[in-house]
Amino acid sequence: MNIVKLTEETRKNILENLLKRSPNSYKEFEGRVADIVAAVKEKGDEALFEYTARFDQVQISSDTIRVTEEEIEEAYQNVDKDLLEVIRKALVNIRAYHEKQRRYSWFDSQPDGTLLGQKISALAKVGVYVPGGKAVYPSSVLMNIVPAKVAGVEQIIMTTPPGKDGKVNPSTLVAAKEAGVDVVYKAGGAQAIAALAYGTESIPKVDKIVGPGNIYVALAKKAVYGHVSIDSIAGPSEILVLADETANPRFVAADLLSQAEHDEMASAILVTTSEELAQKVSKQVEEFVAVLSRKAIIQKSLDQYGYILVAETLQEAIDTANAIASEHLELVVNNPFEVMTKIKNAGAIFIGEYSSEPLGDYFAGPNHVLPTNGTAKFFSPLSVDDFIKKSSIVYYSKEALEAIHEDIIRFAKAEQLTAHANSIAVRFGKEVY
Repeated sequence: MNIVKLTEETRKNILENLLKRSPNSYKEFEGRVADIVAAVKEKGDEALFEYTARFDQVQISSDTIRVTEEEIEEAYQNVDKDLLEVIRKALVNIRAYHEKQRRYSWFDSQPDGTLLGQKISALAKVGVYVPGGKAVYPSSVLMNIVPAKVAGVEQIIMTTPPGKDGKVNPSTLVAAKEAGVDVVYKAGGAQAIAALAYGTESIPKVDKIVGPGNIYVALAKKAVYGHVSIDSIAGPSEILVLADETANPRFVAADLLSQAEHDEMASAILVTTSEELAQKVSKQVEEFVAVLSRKAIIQKSLDQYGYILVAETLQEAIDTANAIASEHLELVVNNPFEVMTKIKNAGAIFIGEYSSEPLGDYFAGPNHVLPTNGTAKFFSPLSVDDFIKKSSIVYYSKEALEAIHEDIIRFAKAEQLTAHANSIAVRFGKEVY
């Protein structure tokens, strides 16, 4: 990895380079995605099956698109038993964490005859998209389904691309079943997002779509947003490690590569106050890359979006971390809890040398669906809140309204909305025209 002295100019250049990875930068794909979405909206299953045959090289019909109980049972027979045990352990942690996020309706009654409140309702139907392709992600299945289940969503519908044998990966199916999915459909890509957004003869329309995917999935979610809700338009994975001279270079290098292996466009950045650590991490990265199984992907990721930045001061390093607003941020410094209080922008913060990023990916409990591409400045991790909606509750007795009705009429007249004013006035024998 290249070692760069941190300056205002290098920070600006890095931010600009990282933003190139955003789905919003890939305009050339938008036309193709728009055509797919429009075709599925118009032709339903017919278009969905055609695209599945074209992109996934498998023939799917209305009789085979839905995963059967027999297929789920077969998946349990084929999945590694040790993995199943780990999935169940992880589920306990993930469920416990998200149960603490539950929101409840509240009502506030006053002696003057007013009652105000907020009613919490779970979404009726949610679509969970689970990618296939380069890797299988049962962990992503857990992270998307569990908060929806905890929120009380009535029906959780999962779509995932089938393999060429027409089947879904066993670990993906088992994770979905364990997490509480209601139904699984064999459909992937932009066509699956369109099916969830508009409904087809086989797949019902949902209220919200969540889950990661490739550039086609991301742009399809963007295209259907407004017709349905979405979680976010996710970009490639990223990690930033903020470290000082106390950090273990071998640990830091390993953590950087844990994200670089995701995708050629993933970003791995070390910001450190120690030139010595920078040199050691760079050397250790080279040694790890030489032996890791996904070294071609890792190397391309590092060549394009890997940086080791040497800062003059710890505050300068913290400011850089806040400017980049990384999806994953590790704090491997002498006083990580103090530094954590100064972090404003990060999807997830990992504190100390034994809280490495994969702990969050698989097991700790917090959600690993996180804001990317700097959106941690204004977005949050996926949570139970993403699967509920709020309704305001207003009750006034006649006496309570009478006490303030002139104020409302005055406000409405100031905005020249006489029908608003009249709606209040007629209740007390008055008229406003």
